[in-house]
Amino acid sequence: MAKGKKYTNATKKFDRENLHSAVEAIDIVKQLASATFDETTELAIRLGVDPRKAEQMVRGTVALPAGTGKDVRVAVFAQGEAAAAAREAGADFVGAEDLAAEVSGGMLDFDVAISTPDLMPEVGKLGRVLGPRGLMPNPKTGTVTMDVAKAVADFKGGKVEYRTDRYGNVHVPLGKVSFSSTDLLRNFAAVLDELQRAKPAASKGRYLRRITVSSTMSPGIKIDPNRIKPEEVPA
Repeated sequence: MAKGKKYTNATKKFDRENLHSAVEAIDIVKQLASATFDETTELAIRLGVDPRKAEQMVRGTVALPAGTGKDVRVAVFAQGEAAAAAREAGADFVGAEDLAAEVSGGMLDFDVAISTPDLMPEVGKLGRVLGPRGLMPNPKTGTVTMDVAKAVADFKGGKVEYRTDRYGNVHVPLGKVSFSSTDLLRNFAAVLDELQRAKPAASKGRYLRRITVSSTMSPGIKIDPNRIKPEEVPA
């Protein structure tokens, strides 16, 4: 796919093959951002896992301490008291069979879907719609729960889902380019800590194979996994 002039010019402003520290990489990303909108800072990590094997699939959620900078839209499949709690917590869409019918009809104006366990048989019918978009509720990510109010608050407050793709890559937003370097580094540290915690026992050899950070419109900046120091990624 052809790249725009701004992207091409950005690639000339730094050595694309050089491995940077996390601090250097994030500073470069902030310098390169030139879009007219507040770009998202994105982290991509290649893990030393074989996602074709179920025991090496890495999936879960991580709470970004500085948030995402995004207005997260949440749909909750619940009824009765749980539905009322979801609405009070700020869910954008709440319903049971009625919400499922809307989604089946093409309504997908949300970023996260949460469901109470009793409604999962109904939500399961939406697999062909929600699955390809990564929106299917799952107990492993805390999106199948009776405490829907907490789940809504968590995801609106900065919790994001992650999972390895078919090549073993994990993609996670770190926040907006307008965030301070410190806040982006705090989120970066939270993601790395979570991925280390989620390391499969079956993973052999180097676990963090490749780390790249970029903005929505910029080329990727490579981070050296061996140069990630505690003092560079504030808690």
